[in-house]
Amino acid sequence: MWYNDFMTVEAFIKKYNFIPKIDNVYERILYDMNLGLFEDKSKAGQDMFNTWILPPKNKPKNKKIIVIDAGGTNFRSCLITFDEKGDVTISDFRKTSMPGIEKELSKKEFFSTIADNIDYLKDKATEIGFCFSYAMNMTENGDGIPNAFSKEIKAPQVIGCLVGENLKTELESRQWKTIKKIRLLNDTVAALLAGVATAEKNYSSYIGFIFGTGINGAYIQKKKNKIEEQIIVCESGKCDKIPLSEIDISLDKKTNIPGQYPLEKCCSGGYLGMVGYELIQFAIKNSLFSLETTLRLNEIKELSLIEINEFLCDTTNLKNPLSKSCVTEEDKCKLLKLLDSAIERAAIYGASILMAILIQCDEGKSKDRPICILCNGTTLFKTHNLLPRIKNYLDAETKKYNIHYELSWCENDILLGTAIAGAVD
Repeated sequence: MWYNDFMTVEAFIKKYNFIPKIDNVYERILYDMNLGLFEDKSKAGQDMFNTWILPPKNKPKNKKIIVIDAGGTNFRSCLITFDEKGDVTISDFRKTSMPGIEKELSKKEFFSTIADNIDYLKDKATEIGFCFSYAMNMTENGDGIPNAFSKEIKAPQVIGCLVGENLKTELESRQWKTIKKIRLLNDTVAALLAGVATAEKNYSSYIGFIFGTGINGAYIQKKKNKIEEQIIVCESGKCDKIPLSEIDISLDKKTNIPGQYPLEKCCSGGYLGMVGYELIQFAIKNSLFSLETTLRLNEIKELSLIEINEFLCDTTNLKNPLSKSCVTEEDKCKLLKLLDSAIERAAIYGASILMAILIQCDEGKSKDRPICILCNGTTLFKTHNLLPRIKNYLDAETKKYNIHYELSWCENDILLGTAIAGAVD
């Protein structure tokens, strides 16, 4: 018989140590966080970025903030108004493509295109909140210096430049009235601030958590050593202390950035399709499926998370390449378990990032004052059973530390949080 009668999916997963123990993962992430923040940045995998800001003690009132949200392929802008009660109105919303997507831009062209995109908001406010969701170092005056763009954005001259300062110069050349301030932040900080703005109880602390194409978090760090109390951004996807399976090592070599973002490659939406595909290739090598199913699976040259998710939700849809490939019910059951293990592991890594941050917060010690985790990300909300699994892992692990938390989300969270940042003095 072609397939291995003695190899179950469970045995295959165990053979390759594909599913790690959650406490082993978050302890390593926490160790790496503290290396980057307090000890030796050169030995840390993940960056721990200072933001130099704290959430405001009170909601902004009687203020208008121009909001820019630049991340991935989309560029969004709007005007947010806080009335006398602090209630929010979003107006003048527009969405276009991110500068540098279609062709490479010079520094001048990059900031000129951003100015073109927001010229319709000219003089409607004197403060700008700018969510710039790319790796950057924050300055003490609220500006940001990009140190890398994702591969879609082609603007190499912008790396190392002050984004706010350059945009302000461009706007002033267009006769905008004096812009008092442009505050840079990333999406995790915006999520955290949105949690603060929409909180309906007295939380002890706040976390912003993004689980989409990438995976990152932000939290409020207490004063410790030479670090003042402030929001810290964790580039969690870069953590290099986690255990990697042979499957992960093989996948890494096939990516555009081998050796970089090891944690992100294990679980983020940008890589889960590749993880599923690599699992199948290793399963084929171990003769896990019947000959006919193996031949059909070999015809698949790549997989998307969307295709995996469709299969996990409905294995009978013959338009899906995975469903079409399964000749027997046994093969279908094996493939379902195999790909579900990738989601299970993604939940472990997502929960581990949050556990490390929850421990680092050093709050949530009372049921009456839990830590609020504001969640964002298409992968988190749309991937089959991912969010409930993360919560189940968190519930089990937080009990060990007597940490109390609540998951939260809200509409237009990134826009709202960015406006809050723009209003911070």
